[in-house]
Amino acid sequence: MNPEVVKKIGREMSMLMGISLSFFLSLTGTVSSGHFTLPAFFISFILSTVISLLIGFLVPMKKLTDSLCAKCGIKGGTLNARLFESLISDLLYTPFITLSMVLLAWNMAKRQAPPEAQIPFLPMFLHSLGLSLVIGYVLIFFLTPFYLNITFRRNGITPPEAPRGPRP
Repeated sequence: MNPEVVKKIGREMSMLMGISLSFFLSLTGTVSSGHFTLPAFFISFILSTVISLLIGFLVPMKKLTDSLCAKCGIKGGTLNARLFESLISDLLYTPFITLSMVLLAWNMAKRQAPPEAQIPFLPMFLHSLGLSLVIGYVLIFFLTPFYLNITFRRNGITPPEAPRGPRP
């Protein structure tokens, strides 16, 4: 495959995955806070989208996941590889996105609360991180092959078939 096409597919995947992950994590964060407002959701979504796009454009995910799979002895194109690649992506994106969203929410809560109110950051962050890691993992696992097929077709490439187990 042409290296320029590979880079283009990587950029498109970064954008699609970054925007999707940011949307769902922002929605989850604002809904689970108990104080959902559209402005809070939009601010959270924009902030997390910027962070996820920066990560996506700075980190060569395909090279990283291929390298880590090889080091762990996981054969590419298998279910185990997809599970592991999803974990790597989740651990790379989700903590940064969650940290930014929780910092934003925590600062807003501190500004709106009376001066004597104690709003602990760490429990708020850890709860959100746990929830976000689970949701992020599931999203990454299911959206990656879907978006990969879309970007392949958009670039005139027939997507490879998913592995179906051992063949006789």
